Amino acid sequence: MKIIIAAGTGFLGKNLETYFANKGHEVIILTRNPNRSNEYHWDGNTLGEWKNLFENADVLINLAGKSVDCRYTDKNKKEIYDSRVNSTKILQKAVDQCINKPKVWLNASSATIYIHSETHLNTEENGIIGDDFSMNICKSWEKEFFKQEIENVRKVTLRTSIVLGNNGGAFPKLKMITRLGLGGKQGRGNQNVSWIHIHDFCKVVEFIIDCKTMSGPINVTAPNPLSNELFMNKLRSEMKIPFGLNASIWQLEFASLFLKTETELLLKSRNVYPQKLVESGFTFSYPDVERVFMNLLSQNY
Repeated sequence: MKIIIAAGTGFLGKNLETYFANKGHEVIILTRNPNRSNEYHWDGNTLGEWKNLFENADVLINLAGKSVDCRYTDKNKKEIYDSRVNSTKILQKAVDQCINKPKVWLNASSATIYIHSETHLNTEENGIIGDDFSMNICKSWEKEFFKQEIENVRKVTLRTSIVLGNNGGAFPKLKMITRLGLGGKQGRGNQNVSWIHIHDFCKVVEFIIDCKTMSGPINVTAPNPLSNELFMNKLRSEMKIPFGLNASIWQLEFASLFLKTETELLLKSRNVYPQKLVESGFTFSYPDVERVFMNLLSQNY
């Protein structure tokens, strides 16, 4: 296949590129700073020569979006919104101009679209979508993506949870604080953590590409969310760290000022279930967090 990944130089993009390249597929990366032969310049806002690459492509994957690991200032809020909506809009224009369009377009979204939920398990069918900055970003993102149907182009949004891997994302930071003895619960610890192993994330993307009946929003998460307290307890156990100091809400809010981030990333309860994937027959290689920790820590401890 010919696969184009927009904004493909981050944690998820690099792993997807490796995964598909190892299977013999051609992977093309759109990035602001190209430095390899398969990378092409784009800015996420304007059409350029890169649009010609879309002819006869099989798959388009859009991962563009400013990281939410920042303070939610007005400036950052605008950049978070613009980077997601504008990139989706400009890719739509590029696809419209193709004669032979990509067969499937996967656009990033987030499991954060669902409300803070400690008891209600959010599936694609019964998930409760609320009204705050993060949820509204996701709603606007998906609205822009789905507002125009394209004949013979299957559209899918990836409502992705926390992706666990050694070469990026949240897991290296979690390992670091656990080694420092700070790997206790965050806040009350009863907020749910929805997660997926990076290998399963790549497998899910491949599965969606191959499964021609899958479209619309899809929860990209393992089927077993668990509480933050239990999540951290299992990580300490696998790392053989006997204790972990808890962090109260006020301590996290104080620390977040210095770390230039928001406590929502740790304290929001993401209780999400991959109903569409399970019902379509997808098999997780790492359905339980213990297997994830065992695998990742054996690779790089």
